[in-house]
Amino acid sequence: MVSKNIISTEFLGLNMASPVVLLSGCVGFGDEYTRLDGFSNGSVGGVVLKGTTLKPRLGNSPHRVIETPSGMLNSIGLQNPGAHEVVNNILPSLEPLETNYIANVSGSTIDEYVEVCRIFDQSSVAAVELNISCPNVKAGGMEFGNDPEMSARVVAACKKATSKPIITKLSPNQADIQRNASLCVEAGSDALSVINTITGMAIDIKTRSAVLGNTAGGLSGPAIKPIALKKVFDVYQITKKHGVPILGQGGVSSAEDAIEFLIVGATTVGVGTALFFDPLICDKINKGISNYLETNNYTSVNNLVGDIAKQQ
Repeated sequence: MVSKNIISTEFLGLNMASPVVLLSGCVGFGDEYTRLDGFSNGSVGGVVLKGTTLKPRLGNSPHRVIETPSGMLNSIGLQNPGAHEVVNNILPSLEPLETNYIANVSGSTIDEYVEVCRIFDQSSVAAVELNISCPNVKAGGMEFGNDPEMSARVVAACKKATSKPIITKLSPNQADIQRNASLCVEAGSDALSVINTITGMAIDIKTRSAVLGNTAGGLSGPAIKPIALKKVFDVYQITKKHGVPILGQGGVSSAEDAIEFLIVGATTVGVGTALFFDPLICDKINKGISNYLETNNYTSVNNLVGDIAKQQ
């Protein structure tokens, strides 16, 4: 039995029935998933939509996805129909589903990020996530996310273009994630997503060639959880001074995983790759979080955020 009051939270002023958020790229634009038999909007606090660019993109050449030990590599390449199509024809069909939809914005130039933010500013999305750390596109993406000053420039420009809360998705593939987090917050980011996928590749030894059509891709799944936890912990040391929340993510596939992210500082927890092997895993995660809170005498999930015991 899930105690809905104990797991409900607030993120960027949005009321969320659960701290669990469905991550971008794992549920398309959300319409198919939210109509899945057994799904309830109360199962998640929000849905981050598929990465969207100014103009339509066909994405990368195949292969695009490959299973790896304890995870998967993906190299979709931001395939999407373009921002105008999403706002004009996709979002209206989602509005009756009554959950928090968050746009995921990408571009190859700062001007493109700004223009897509302007387009979404006139829509029903609750917030905008800036994907400045995509590891499987050749232009933009990591070029912005691995440079703290450039990351801050993207955030500052987009902040002027939209009244929506801005979430900046940070790359784990950089030298100093704390500096990047600090500069993004100073530039106006209202929240941070930590982390994006980790750059990786796979080789077909029969052909001695890269398996993915784009050569490299983003590694996700349980294999990256320890790295993601440490990155969230590090970023929380910066954001807690400013009251900026974190959407923690990276390998969450159980309630215990989600609880770990909350303890190290995440206000909300993203679930992505796990949906491919258990589409209704969010209900199980909610139940596990609820039971943990009640067993350990927490009155709210918010009290668990950042409540890591100090080392003796």
